Amino acid sequence: MDIKYNYLRFPEGKSKAITLSYDDGSKDDIRFLEIINKYGLKCTFNLVGKDVENESHLSNTFIRKNILEKGHEVANHGYYHRAQNKIRSIEGIRDIIDCRIALEKALGIIIRGMAYPDCAIDPISEPNTYNRIRGYLDELGIAYARNCTGDNDKFNLPDDWFNWLPTAHHNNPKIMEYIDKFINLDVSSQYIAGRTPKLFYMWGHSFEFEGKQNWDHLEKLCQMLSGHNDVWYATNIEIYDYVKSYNSLIYSADGTTVYNPTLFTVWFDIDRKLYSIKPGETINISQS
Repeated sequence: MDIKYNYLRFPEGKSKAITLSYDDGSKDDIRFLEIINKYGLKCTFNLVGKDVENESHLSNTFIRKNILEKGHEVANHGYYHRAQNKIRSIEGIRDIIDCRIALEKALGIIIRGMAYPDCAIDPISEPNTYNRIRGYLDELGIAYARNCTGDNDKFNLPDDWFNWLPTAHHNNPKIMEYIDKFINLDVSSQYIAGRTPKLFYMWGHSFEFEGKQNWDHLEKLCQMLSGHNDVWYATNIEIYDYVKSYNSLIYSADGTTVYNPTLFTVWFDIDRKLYSIKPGETINISQS
């Protein structure tokens, strides 16, 4: 039997996805939301628990109606926005769990995502610290944590969800080049080992646009990123849940039968033949 390559495809069989991740929460999120909503982009907003609890920048009503009800995500950014690698574990644990509790109580949702507050944590230069933090984040019910140790144009999904590296900050001087490369990438035309799904992940802070008075830069980025039929626009947690569902598919020993135990319809590509499998469904895969 010939070896066949099985690659995840996003909903409707799409081979590419785009997500945004913006930190801290500020009044500038209002204008930021107006722009990204106009272009149909999805964003994860990493909010500081103390600020949401005190409604320091945005009201909880605004967050519910203009972020959550518009299909965006709210994620953990620490109760006091403290760098996890600069404090004791007990302090880090408290900062994360207190943020979860504050956000969940204020917004009536379950918080599962996170972006590391204040600074990145490099698994290579500080492996012991990273593994310590990764361990307690998992225990605290955090599904993923966005890091930011270096931009690149590889467009990979994360191998480690607690070291989820974005493609680029919006101020990266190569951001337009990266977007152009991503949008024009035809995954199906790649050599077979390169037909993996691709993700473009942009991050930053909305107040940076106000500080530099370059909201036109955001408009240009959104124009380039939006409206592509082969792209799934999703939040961080939507991507996490979908990839986890794909990885949960159960195969027969010879690979000809697949069972989907998850709550998601999952799409995948085997040698350029597209399959979809519904929740609870079992399907047979052609070997021709």
